[in-house]
Amino acid sequence: MPVLGQGTWGWGEDPGRRGDEVAAPHAGLELGMTLVDTAEMYADGGAEEVVGEALAGRRDEAFVVSKVLPSHASRSGTIAACERDLKRLGTDRIDLYLLHWQGRYPLEDTVAAFQQLVEDGKIRYWGVSNFDHRALADLQDVPGSSGLATDQVLYNLSRRGPEYDLLPWCADHQSPVMAYSPIEQGRILHDTTLNDVAARHSVSAAAAAIAWVFAPRLALHDPQGERPKDVRDNATALDVELTREDLDALDRAFPPPSGPRPLEML
Repeated sequence: MPVLGQGTWGWGEDPGRRGDEVAAPHAGLELGMTLVDTAEMYADGGAEEVVGEALAGRRDEAFVVSKVLPSHASRSGTIAACERDLKRLGTDRIDLYLLHWQGRYPLEDTVAAFQQLVEDGKIRYWGVSNFDHRALADLQDVPGSSGLATDQVLYNLSRRGPEYDLLPWCADHQSPVMAYSPIEQGRILHDTTLNDVAARHSVSAAAAAIAWVFAPRLALHDPQGERPKDVRDNATALDVELTREDLDALDRAFPPPSGPRPLEML
């Protein structure tokens, strides 16, 4: 799986932005940001339609991630949801299919559906999203759970709760983690310390924030860029190596957790 990808939250909602949204994955593909993360929830499938349009003729260059809503995550419902996703995406397979968060359906049913979709060639890998370490521990007891590819969670400078228990648990169990919203939907980009760090490396605050997420060596990251310019800017994070001085300064501005915190979601 690619290390750095593109998120699509908010895509497909405003026809005036569609041109930029379609162009953004093209820019990402050229920069090696081949992972495109979407979900049936985003604009009620509208984001998936934008991704499908963007990847027409270039599907084999991309690693596509989508997600099933918990309300659809029964065994038959997961399979039906995936069929709808495939149609909107204009593809015959999804590379990584996630349970968006845990809901009322037994995980045994959802995992069984994921396994069936893998066997049918409709998805390549499956995972979960917004699971804390306790939920992941419970998932280990489910038949077929060894196929878990990743847990996608909210993690950035202002949302450091996973560092206390989730990230250590995942490291101990060799379970990859995928960070979403590494720039907190832009809300942290005006922070003075972050901008000072960015200036020392001659990059944007967004690139510095994304580079910080790489420091704990998470597996995957999906910052959002609605315009090709944003995508190119985010990609510069791959070349930033934060110093000990940078990390200490950011720790003072955004303190790490001193105890357990509930897993946050956006």
